Amino acid sequence: MKKVVMTLAFALALTGAHAQTESNSGFNKWSIEFAGGLTKPQRPFSSGYATDTPSPWVGDFGVRYMLNNKFGLKADFGYNSFKGKKNSIDFDSKYYRVDVQAVANLGRIMNFETWTNTFGLLGHAGFGVGQLESDNFRGKDKVGNFIAGVTGQIRLSNRVALTGDLSTIVNAGQDHTFDGASATGNRGFSGVLFNGTIGLNVYLGKNIKHADWMVTSSDNSNVGALENKIAELESQIKKNPASKEVVVEKQVSTPQLNENDLIKKMINDKYYSVYFDFNKSTPIQHSTAAIDVVLTYLRNNPSASLDLIGYADQVGKAGYNEKLSNARAANVKTIFEKAGIASSRLNIVANGADTSIQKDSDEARRLARRVVFIVK
Repeated sequence: MKKVVMTLAFALALTGAHAQTESNSGFNKWSIEFAGGLTKPQRPFSSGYATDTPSPWVGDFGVRYMLNNKFGLKADFGYNSFKGKKNSIDFDSKYYRVDVQAVANLGRIMNFETWTNTFGLLGHAGFGVGQLESDNFRGKDKVGNFIAGVTGQIRLSNRVALTGDLSTIVNAGQDHTFDGASATGNRGFSGVLFNGTIGLNVYLGKNIKHADWMVTSSDNSNVGALENKIAELESQIKKNPASKEVVVEKQVSTPQLNENDLIKKMINDKYYSVYFDFNKSTPIQHSTAAIDVVLTYLRNNPSASLDLIGYADQVGKAGYNEKLSNARAANVKTIFEKAGIASSRLNIVANGADTSIQKDSDEARRLARRVVFIVK
């Protein structure tokens, strides 16, 4: 009997941990990007005109939205300045562009998280329009363009990443050379220039992480990986003794919940917890299975009372975390009350932030956002 109940507890723990991963759609999706660097217009050029290799300057500003942690869209504006080098005929040209691009988070696609949480890689490509101006011709040469490139990332914090980008732009319908001294007469994809920039990604939103750095799992069958993840998380929680023995059986039977002492011990040892998303006080759907177990115990033991102990992670101020932990416990209490448990049997305890869990670990913080139970 003991093995069966322990098996149920472990199955619920797996469900809760996996639900935390699946439900973590609460990552930031918006970011702004700005960068500056060097450029090299490759062609077309008139005879006697040339720029340094590379030459200043290029500037770029963009706004990006990630549909998920792997794919997104961005709109960006770019500016290039072209001037002749020392042994070239003097000229001064400007190139402006606006593009809409698709973005692929190559770091997540190639599972960079298996070896680093600091370095990332984005790929981007799209189309837009541009405009070439020069002191060598009147008017504006309007062009269409195709742009593609790769952006390396170094995560400085959850809000900022340092970037280095290499991009190629191909212009269609470019009627003038980059120096502006002559018309090309070529309406095809004749213009080519290269940009290299260094800049910053600034992540926007109320959540902790941006999609660029969020790792999710869609493999529901990978129980072994979930078991390893739980083992890692349990080692970070000082309150839970590492010596608890869990026995897993391939055949799981329905536990007989009339074994009151054993069920009470499992509840008080925090095998049944209710989890919450970041900055939320409503339980995530998958974790309410723990409520069913505790509710059954209370119904079978009408003289028992229950402490509902709420926790928050360490993100945010102490006063706010205490209110949030109280709200979480109160919402769980309401669930019990609506299920027919008298309010006098339920006691709320707001413990605020759980300082026993590592603040800099996203995985551990997910376990901190919870309500646990003590049966009396």
